[in-house]
Amino acid sequence: QVQLIESGGGLVQGGGSLRLSCVASGRTFSSLVMGWFRQAPGKEREFVAAIRGDGDATAYGYSVDGRFTISRDNSKNTVYLQMNSLQPEDTALYYCAAGHFFGGTYDYWGQGTQVTVSS
Repeated sequence: QVQLIESGGGLVQGGGSLRLSCVASGRTFSSLVMGWFRQAPGKEREFVAAIRGDGDATAYGYSVDGRFTISRDNSKNTVYLQMNSLQPEDTALYYCAAGHFFGGTYDYWGQGTQVTVSS
């Protein structure tokens, strides 16, 4: 079993930045693919970014590519999402997720952290 706890959400002005963190416990963190997803009210959940266990491969959703950066620190069991040039359309509940295969499904999910971007 893997427990995921997100933090770092909040209210930011358009054009600003935030960094989300997600701490994992319960398994060997470096073996897990970690991902970020988001869901805005009335919309479907959207893939944001993913990173392989060794950190050498990443993937991004088209709407955030070039603005967001995913990274991880396996010594701290933590994955990060650096979000720059935030826009009101980035407002959503952001979830951390963990899986076993890069490009595959995710088996474990956090509770989410709210990001609100004002115009």
